[in-house]
Amino acid sequence: MKDLATINRDLHQKQMQKVSQNDPSSVPPQVRLITISEEEAGQRIDNFLLRICKGVPKSHIYRVLRSGEVRVNKGRIDQLYRLVEGDVVRIPPIRVAETVAQVVPKLEFPIVFEDNHLLIIDKPAGVAVHGGSGVSYGVIEQLRASRPDAKFLELVHRLDRETSGILLIAKKRSALTNLHEQMRDGVTDKRYFTLVYGDWKNARQHIKLALHKYSTPDGERRVRVQADGMASHTVFTLQRKFKDFALLEAELKTGRTHQIRVHLSASGFPIAGDDKYGDFPLNKALQKATAERGALKRMFLHAHQITFAHPDTGKPTTVKAPLPTECLNFLQSLQRA
Repeated sequence: MKDLATINRDLHQKQMQKVSQNDPSSVPPQVRLITISEEEAGQRIDNFLLRICKGVPKSHIYRVLRSGEVRVNKGRIDQLYRLVEGDVVRIPPIRVAETVAQVVPKLEFPIVFEDNHLLIIDKPAGVAVHGGSGVSYGVIEQLRASRPDAKFLELVHRLDRETSGILLIAKKRSALTNLHEQMRDGVTDKRYFTLVYGDWKNARQHIKLALHKYSTPDGERRVRVQADGMASHTVFTLQRKFKDFALLEAELKTGRTHQIRVHLSASGFPIAGDDKYGDFPLNKALQKATAERGALKRMFLHAHQITFAHPDTGKPTTVKAPLPTECLNFLQSLQRA
């Protein structure tokens, strides 16, 4: 017959087992040993840890790096160490705070191209490409949630939340670095469709205005034309004129933040629906349909085409995404007016 102490101990163990089963966070964190794959090779150890230790504050990641608790091949490394295929990384016990953990919805987006190296989607307007700045999660987090077996998914470039269209995601680190090099060298060709307000005259027009990034008092990122800013160049080609608007194709020669939006606004041709640099009374009016035209409840800026050298074969590759239905409908209403 068990004594009282034994009975209490058994009951306590059963309770703890039940808690652990219902609450994974109650299980003590363990040391992890991760062998670096070909796709993970080449990245810095700090970025690798930030990616796999979801929810752990950056300060804690750098603290365990400085303390030597993180080891590679049983040896100490600093935060600038770049991982090599076959490295064995020792990650010390790190508990993720429950308050940080969140459920990211699994969501796929319209796919315009996919192979073993690249995933190219048609991003809807109003969706951020990644979490941050008041957004809990974006396209990349949702794609990772919907593809849990994917070893590597990283944004090749970004689009503004309000902009729709082609977005490149690398499925291999080699593809990511290759495409970044192409973009730095200016060999990729990005084209956008945009609708501007005003009497656009030229069939083809170059706009070269230096741009400067700054933050508003409430911390919002903005861009303005400034003489000592970054050199910026956009080529605009007229596609069609309407009574008060013009449909343009924008060709980026440089890739500055909000470049198309600021170049057009500063030139006196605000983009229809642009809530940062546009004509605000016009935007308000556009949101309501009239007898002459339909409603437009988004910014009319769409990344419709990109040309690049495929990161594996080197073959020239062009991918296109048609104008979204809401933009086509608005153009049709202008045509009828």
